[in-house]
Amino acid sequence: MLDDLKLQISGLRAAMAALEPDGEKREELSSRALAHAAAYLDEVPDAPTNRPWAEVFSRRLDPEFAEEGRDAAEVFDYVAACVDRPGFATTSPRFMAYIPGGGLFHSALGDFLAAVSNKYSGFASASPGAVRLENATTQWLANVIGYPAEAAGTLTSGGSIANLTAVVAARDAKDPEGGGAVYATRFAHHCVDKALHISGRGKSPRRMIATDERYRMSVEALEEALEQDQAAGIRPWLVIASAGTVDTGAVDPLDNIASLCRRYGAWFHVDGAYGGLFALCDDGRRLLSGIDRADSVALDPHKTLFLPYGTGAVLVRDGRHLLEAFSASAEYIRPLGDSEVGPSPADLSPELTRHFRALRLWLPLQIAGLSAFRAAQAEKLALARYFHARLKEIDRFDPGPTPDLSVVAFRYRPTSGDPDDFNERLLRHVQEEGRVMLSGTRIDGRYTLRCAILSFRTHIEDVDEAVAALLRGAARLEG
Repeated sequence: MLDDLKLQISGLRAAMAALEPDGEKREELSSRALAHAAAYLDEVPDAPTNRPWAEVFSRRLDPEFAEEGRDAAEVFDYVAACVDRPGFATTSPRFMAYIPGGGLFHSALGDFLAAVSNKYSGFASASPGAVRLENATTQWLANVIGYPAEAAGTLTSGGSIANLTAVVAARDAKDPEGGGAVYATRFAHHCVDKALHISGRGKSPRRMIATDERYRMSVEALEEALEQDQAAGIRPWLVIASAGTVDTGAVDPLDNIASLCRRYGAWFHVDGAYGGLFALCDDGRRLLSGIDRADSVALDPHKTLFLPYGTGAVLVRDGRHLLEAFSASAEYIRPLGDSEVGPSPADLSPELTRHFRALRLWLPLQIAGLSAFRAAQAEKLALARYFHARLKEIDRFDPGPTPDLSVVAFRYRPTSGDPDDFNERLLRHVQEEGRVMLSGTRIDGRYTLRCAILSFRTHIEDVDEAVAALLRGAARLEG
């Protein structure tokens, strides 16, 4: 029986050999993958920002999941045709829709190294090097926004999980029994609603705070709401401000909001997923004055630090609140204690099993240096002001408020007809043309166009091309 079992195991081992390529095969696959990436990046400067979705089916693998492996060249060709090309090209310098990031090549190399080593970054004892890098990068992020040494943070998949993590920490710290009120403007990201629901606070008293003429939270309206609730015996719990709203990129008056939160005993959370990390550059730091006084901040390095999607972060000013909300253990992991590298990310986050995300942030910071990131951020802020100034000089454009950060919300004023319908058609024309990608939204019922400048590849000639695309589209539709 034992001999039969050994024979069976030997056969299975031979059948699975393709899972462990030898050195020669690894070299071949690596060369192909790098050549594929290089060919993609070579096309980025001139490739369309939007290609037909039907190209997903331009080739077929039949069956898609075969018993025997395919030739690597065939597989990479399929990825190029059916994955890389269709849809939005978020890596394009002319992609100015939503909040682009760009995807640094250094980060792709970091992900490759992280995946090859497959370090488990949940516990310090399992991978002290990976955990040290995560703690180092989150501490650096905390330093960027001005947090003190006792702050703590964790890397997440993005802003949604970052905001959820902050809401749970705020719940346990300030609203364990429920009943506390939540304060936000109509421009708060919809992931906040999901976070409140998931954390069991979806039915908390909600106060919609008015905004000023630049779509920023009104300090006077917030103070009035806090005062009314306190007088009525309703406890202020959570104030959610924005460091860069989705629609217009507006930055709420963080310093004044922080003072009100301290006076009324509310937890102050800043959703800085889009704009919080502009604090790295001088102009951004001035615009974000007061972010260091928040109890918690959500950030997205895959936006303002140009990293690949899937890189968020949450920071809490008093790190004990994260530990108290998320630290847990079980018998099978109890012997795995912490080390001098700092706390285990699993004790600061909802995640136990987690990708080694830190390397995709740490590696580009090491190789490119901080000054390159500061310059890129400052350029994006300047380019948004440039785009706004150009629209201001062109007849029939309403450039909207001067941008706080790098999003410009604007409209075209047609000579006749419904302006909302015209702006929707103008956006569709620009998108279908495929050279420049912009996006749209509705603000107080009015259809508004958005130009979000945040790719590290976007430069002044790309902004000029966006203006030219708008002028072409407007002329075509007016004609």
